[in-house]
Amino acid sequence: MQVKECMVSAPGKAILHGEHAVVHGKVALAVSLNMRTYLWLKSSSTGKVSVNLPNIDTFVCWDLSDMKRLLPASNDKKKEVKVPDEGLLRRIHEFICVTDGNLDTCSMATISFLYMYLSLFGSGDLPSMTVTVWSELPTGAGLGSSAALSVCLSAALLCASGAIPTALKERGNTGSWSQQHMELINSWAFQGETIIHGDPSGVDNAVGTWGGMLRFSSGKMTPLSRAPSLRILLTNTKVPRSTKALVAGVKDKIDKFPSIMYPVLESVDAISCTCEKALSEMSSEAVTGEHYDVLEELIDMNQHQLNVMGVGHPALDTLCRLTLARGLHTKLTGAGGGGCGITLLRPETDRSVIQNTVQDLQGSGFDCWETSVGGPGVQQHSALSVKEGIFERFNHMNPSVPILGMS
Repeated sequence: MQVKECMVSAPGKAILHGEHAVVHGKVALAVSLNMRTYLWLKSSSTGKVSVNLPNIDTFVCWDLSDMKRLLPASNDKKKEVKVPDEGLLRRIHEFICVTDGNLDTCSMATISFLYMYLSLFGSGDLPSMTVTVWSELPTGAGLGSSAALSVCLSAALLCASGAIPTALKERGNTGSWSQQHMELINSWAFQGETIIHGDPSGVDNAVGTWGGMLRFSSGKMTPLSRAPSLRILLTNTKVPRSTKALVAGVKDKIDKFPSIMYPVLESVDAISCTCEKALSEMSSEAVTGEHYDVLEELIDMNQHQLNVMGVGHPALDTLCRLTLARGLHTKLTGAGGGGCGITLLRPETDRSVIQNTVQDLQGSGFDCWETSVGGPGVQQHSALSVKEGIFERFNHMNPSVPILGMS
């Protein structure tokens, strides 16, 4: 191993506008969340590879001698990502005794780690290490938790293998990589997402890598250089849903009522573009109440359009009603049918309003976080910054979840 210890983090993501319409070639705006996944990689001399996932109460450990049998007789160390090695994936599935139809969260995380680890270190001696991952992101809520994991794995393993340099500068507690190295991180993270999801769009891992705001249209992703940080309430209704079924339902509506639904898609596209323009203005000139008036109106209109598409849910209606009663504006984010919603917070919003809103939402059985969007992408952290800040932040949000192996 070129690097004996590496600590990295990557953000989750939310869709600001354009979900579902983006499937049909329209513009979507994806933003990073100031809720992150953290990964600590440390070399060891145990002859084992260990993975700790305290959020999902998982600890797995393998002997290096067993893992070496997964590698083919000849294996060149990969620096350029092409397509997943199906043979290696099959051996990994057999190694951890899972089938494609039996992949829980733990299994998907494990397979993604093993694939990147064996691919990047497979040409030499496999190193002994411990990897611990902890996250502020709920799983299965459409907030890019798997992509944040994939980005962290990619960055840490590429750094440890020497494929990319350390991002930390002298006396710096936090650092990021060059554009070239970020592209390599993103390409390996996309491999992890492909392993987990089969056919990902690439939006989630791109947001996790670059952060900020991303414009996505017809398969083309463009990071926006100017985007303000916005305060939001992020609410998880905890209602499960099938993204695949919801996407299919929207397509059925379009096929059944094309003269009605195509104008709806065009209107969603216009909302995304109008929001992009408003956010650009907020980054280049003095922010006024009128800017927030526009953002709130766009949120309300987009939520109604999503209901027309058939991806609303009574729990989301309750969320919108409770926040509007406090003068706040909310829309679903992601696939809909339950899942999560985002509520915009104006700079002048009184603290008591936020606290009372959170109490209302929690009283309805929802999980709720005050956070922001538009923050940085993948970063490397020094041991000092982790011990002085990140552990405390995690423990505050997750007091009942111990971080295994930390000292």
